This record gives sequence, C-alpha cells and structure tokens, in this order.
Amino acid sequence: MTGGWLRPAVFGVMDGLVSTFALVAGVAGAGVAGRTVALAGFAGLVAGAFSMATGEYTSVAAQSELARAEIAVERTELAARPAAELQELAELYQARGLDAGLARQVAEQLSRDPEVVWRVHAREELGIDPDDLPSPWTAAGSSFASFTAGGLLPLVPYLLGADSLRVAAVLAAIGLFAAGALTARFTTRGWLYSGARQLLLGGAAAVVTFAIGAAVGTGAA
Repeated sequence: MTGGWLRPAVFGVMDGLVSTFALVAGVAGAGVAGRTVALAGFAGLVAGAFSMATGEYTSVAAQSELARAEIAVERTELAARPAAELQELAELYQARGLDAGLARQVAEQLSRDPEVVWRVHAREELGIDPDDLPSPWTAAGSSFASFTAGGLLPLVPYLLGADSLRVAAVLAAIGLFAAGALTARFTTRGWLYSGARQLLLGGAAAVVTFAIGAAVGTGAA
C-alpha cells in the first residue's frame, strides 16, 4: 500500500545523503572555513531538492498523461465497436483459464454498464488502474522532502557551527547504512548487505570528492 510513495522517498533520502555529503566532503577537503562548507552544502541541498522534485513531477505527470491518453483511445474503441471489444475481453479471460462459454458470459456481464466496462478494459488490457493514477504533486513533494531530510543529516553539524568533517561523516555513515538497509524492502538482498553496500558506495563518493577538494583547494580559511 505504501509502495507508491515509500520507494521514491527512500531513494530520495539516499540521493540527498550521497550528493550532499559528497559536496560537503569536497568543500571541506579544500580546507575552507566551516561556514563556507555550510553555505555550499546548503546551496547544493536546495538546488538538489528542487531538481529532484521537478524531475519527479515531470516524470509522473507524463506517465499519468500517457495513461489517460491510452484510456481515451480505449473508450473511443468501445463506443465505436462494442461487439469486437466484448469479444476481445472474452478472449482475454479465456486465455487466463476460463472456458469459452464462461469467459463470454463474464465479458457480457461486465459490458452491460459503460462506466464499468471501460475501467475493466483499462485494467485488463492496458494494466492501468484509472482510479489510482499517481499524483505528480505527491511524487514531487515526497522527493523534495526526502531529499532534504537526507541532505540535512551531514549538513547539520556545519549549520550548528562545526569546523570538522568528522561529526558529519559519522552522521552520514549512519544515514547511508540505514537508507541502504531500507532498500532491502524492495529487493531480494538482506538488510545487512544492502546497508553495507550503500555505506561503501556513499563513502567512496565522499572520499573521491574530498581528495579532489584537497588537491585543488587553497587552504584558505
């Protein structure tokens, strides 16, 4: 029941964690003051959250528009050739195991109500539930909130005046492992493996950006 928002929320948290922690590590590696790290990290967090929300909104809106267009075509076909569509529905149920007579009977019963039959065709032929199309605003809001929540974790120490990457790294490591473990809900992997894998990948990204920051940084406070 929660798959529609929980999955993007979990991955949004992960994206926010990895991108913000990597950015913070890169800027901190340059040896700049903590407030500069905080400013860069916060700017990256806001930009990333808006980018995620915009992308999710566009993607889900396009998906819903395509679904509605396909439903409209199906409704037009039902109005134009109801007998052919009834036969098509009967054949579909027959292919699923009903005998020909029963399949025809079921299709005829469902086809009596025009408001029922187009929904049946949408679900059975198109794989679309017309009463449960995803909301682009829900997807955008979920992505924005989850990205922000993940990104704030490694950023909070700097926003509170820290000058060291250590506390941010500890918080980010905990968050990365927890987010990775949650992804096991959607995969066949165990939570320990998923958590450790995400910790390793997120940590590797931060190590690379820290090394780049240290290599090109001025060391100015």
